[in-house]
Amino acid sequence: MYKHILIATDDSELARKGLEHGLALAKPLGAKVTVLTVSEPQRSEMTHAARQQIDAFMRDRLASIGQHAFEGGVTVDLEHEIDVSPAAAIIRLAKLKGCDLVVMSSHGRRGIQKVVLGSQTSEVLAITTIPVLVIR
Repeated sequence: MYKHILIATDDSELARKGLEHGLALAKPLGAKVTVLTVSEPQRSEMTHAARQQIDAFMRDRLASIGQHAFEGGVTVDLEHEIDVSPAAAIIRLAKLKGCDLVVMSSHGRRGIQKVVLGSQTSEVLAITTIPVLVIR
């Protein structure tokens, strides 16, 4: 049925449920999985140390997701995009990678790292022609 699933996550509790659903769906299907996080562009006045801290946070988060997927028997490609529009990044990467399903949560969070997702769900639903599984 699905051969390549894109899972969008912002590391909120609900997005973690979306990650679990996407991985659980992919395993019995033998589907390829791409996990995407999207960050807003960093402000130009941000210090180099702050930028390094955010980069380290993203590397750690992606490594943790990759390890969790591996332990569940699913191999994933991990992607981090920087875009003012997470919805645009999700749609662009899904098309670029040839995904046939997007899994994302119904809403997310905005944290100090300015990682966003949930407010973009309706935009993804309105624009993409790829099926979207929304986790509540």
